[in-house]
Amino acid sequence: MPFPVSFSLEPVRRFFRGHPRVTRSLELAVLPLEAASKKLAFGCKMCGQCILHETGMTCPMGCPKTLRNGPCGGVRMNGHCEVDPGMMCVWLKAERRSRWMPWRGAILRIQPALDWSLKGSSAWVGLMIGRNGKEAR
Repeated sequence: MPFPVSFSLEPVRRFFRGHPRVTRSLELAVLPLEAASKKLAFGCKMCGQCILHETGMTCPMGCPKTLRNGPCGGVRMNGHCEVDPGMMCVWLKAERRSRWMPWRGAILRIQPALDWSLKGSSAWVGLMIGRNGKEAR
């Protein structure tokens, strides 16, 4: 089940596409707030294409291999990472946490490849203007 946003953002997106200076200003205003809150709460790496809501509020960019579609084949028997044996596999945490989400099936969704040009940009603004490529439908 995709993220449960069913209202149309198209009028808002049309406005921001027609006003790029307003979009840049909005991004400058939102980015510090988004970065601070998401880094503090979720260890966000500011990839600009947030899928926290689909991964049980676990940032997949915390994976040393930055995998966005599930664990690699190297998860240890105790659930720890093969690259950093001191940390729990990000995807194991994501799967466990996603069980508590109302849209728990969203973790099974195949994510598109990461657009690295969006790294450091606001995912919130990206979602609103339809820049992320997988915005709410």
